[in-house]
Order: sequence, then C-alpha cells, then structure tokens
Amino acid sequence: MKKPSEPRQVPFLENWLEWLIFQSRWVMAPFYLGLIVALFVLLFKFVQELIHFVAIAVPSTEADIILGVLALIDLSLTANLVLIVIFSGYENFVSKIDPAGHPDWPEWMTQIDFAGLKQKLFASIVAISAVQVLKAFMKLGNMPDGATGASTDRYLFWLVGIHVVFVLSGLALAWTDKIGDTKKGH
Repeated sequence: MKKPSEPRQVPFLENWLEWLIFQSRWVMAPFYLGLIVALFVLLFKFVQELIHFVAIAVPSTEADIILGVLALIDLSLTANLVLIVIFSGYENFVSKIDPAGHPDWPEWMTQIDFAGLKQKLFASIVAISAVQVLKAFMKLGNMPDGATGASTDRYLFWLVGIHVVFVLSGLALAWTDKIGDTKKGH
C-alpha cells in the first residue's frame, strides 16, 4: 500500500519566481492606459471629421455624403475595436473587473474570453477593411475624367486582396476555435 504523500515543499526561489511571474501581468496596465489615450485621439479625429462633414454637406454630392459617413463609421469601428481590446485584455490578462454597482455595465465586458476576443477583433478588422474598400470604390466615381488608371486599379486590387485575406483569416480562426471547442466537449 502506498503511503500518503506529504505536501511538496516549494523552495523560496521557486515561490518568489512564481510570484514575480504572476505580478508581471501588471506590466500590461500601462498599455491599456495608452489605448485609452488613443481613444481620445480617435475622438478628436472623429470630431474634426464631423465638423468637416457638416461644413461641406450642402454643396456635396450624394457620393461625397456617403464617403463622409463612411469616414465617420470607420473611426467609430476603430474606437470600438480599441475599447474591446482595453476591456477584454485587462479582464483576461491583468485583473477581473467587478461590474457590481454599475447597472449600465454592458454584459459582454466581463464575459469575453480570449477566443471571443480574437473573434471580435477579427470581425472589427474585417468591418474596417470593408469600409476602406467601399470608400475606395466610391471615390472611383468622384475622379475626374481620365484620372482612373492602372495605379487606381492596382490600389483597389490590393485593398480587396487584403480584405479577402482578413475574411479568410477570420474564418480560419473561427474554424480552429470550433475544432478546439469540439475536442474539449468530448
């Protein structure tokens, strides 16, 4: 019969090293603070674009209005992406956020795991990429006669190509996450 084992004694150095590794997660906090500053920069740029958009609204064509709205949507999607990274990254890698006492706290903020974060990031990147492709396509109609050429075609080709890569990468990521979840379930 096997004798019950005594609890393993953890040497001081190993214990200290594990504590240090665990505490190193706080090194990420300044990154998230920097992303909050980046949100304010995006807000500044959004307000700038909005003022410009309103100022040119009356004499603008329908295509110009659509391009202006797409620019605002692009900035908004980028800000959403940054916000997702801030909340999810902090929650997943630094410390749990306590939503108690905050009735307007969005439920998703404390429920996105790393796989969900990757999915939301890719979805946002694909949406931003799609807006860029649409903006470039809309600008084709606003070019003066004779201005469309090989460089414009090449630029649009690369935008579409990069967008397709983002879409396929997102699908591949979702597929691998699904396979991983299926294997965990068995």
